[in-house]
Amino acid sequence: MDTIQTIIIAIVEGLTEFLPVSSTGHMIIAQSILGVEPAPGTTEEAFVHAFTFIIQFGAILSVVCLYWRQFFQIRHRADWREKKRFYGLLIIGVLPAVVVGLAAKKSGVLDWLLGSVWVVAAMLVIGGIFMLFCDRLFGDGSDATPLTPKRAFWIGVFQCLSVIPGMSRSMATIVGGMQQRLTRRRAAEFSFFLAVPTMAGATLLDLLDLMKENADWATAHNITMLCVGCVVAFVVALAAMKWFVAFLSRYGFKAFGWYRIIVGSIILAMLLCGQSLVMVD
Repeated sequence: MDTIQTIIIAIVEGLTEFLPVSSTGHMIIAQSILGVEPAPGTTEEAFVHAFTFIIQFGAILSVVCLYWRQFFQIRHRADWREKKRFYGLLIIGVLPAVVVGLAAKKSGVLDWLLGSVWVVAAMLVIGGIFMLFCDRLFGDGSDATPLTPKRAFWIGVFQCLSVIPGMSRSMATIVGGMQQRLTRRRAAEFSFFLAVPTMAGATLLDLLDLMKENADWATAHNITMLCVGCVVAFVVALAAMKWFVAFLSRYGFKAFGWYRIIVGSIILAMLLCGQSLVMVD
């Protein structure tokens, strides 16, 4: 991967990480379009797969930056109790994804899914169709609905759907929050918070796997690309997240549903016609 490819893929990650359109799916599509297709079984292939997860760490740091008070601010004794409850909800919410994600990775299913543009395109369309109706199905919830450990757990169960590229972690957790009668805004914000331990864990796991399998990937160039990708994803995600909460609260999911259907349908049509997605050699 060169610098231009890295920056473009990181911009795609930053724009889509917190939108219900699947950041991983869009990065896989972007990699195909840019011609980032290393030979199977090579060190470069392992690096590109890990890069897809690792630059998401830059995006989730934007959550900590934007919502730093929820994560760190402690002024009174009552704040200690609130912070313990807050982190407890995050731990409960992330547990289902830990179990399912590790199982999918150990079985090799995750690597297979990450290499399939067909899966991404199909899930974009299927998820888009669902999103056209989810506002009607769940409504906008209530600000009076408490976020209990039980509700956090069920939102975490919904998050497990995001192991499928194209499904979208953001969509799954926000819909899970709405199904638990949270407002779209509160569901979106808890989705952001849940991304921090989820994606931080995935990033650490991929780094450990990379180092264990073959440390030859850790060239100066690759490490530089990871740093560039994380910084770009952080900046872009910070702006996208602010916009998304306001848009979702006012307009709901329908626009994102149509976007997913259109993009997924175009890609499926190209694949069915035998046309390559690669536009850059």
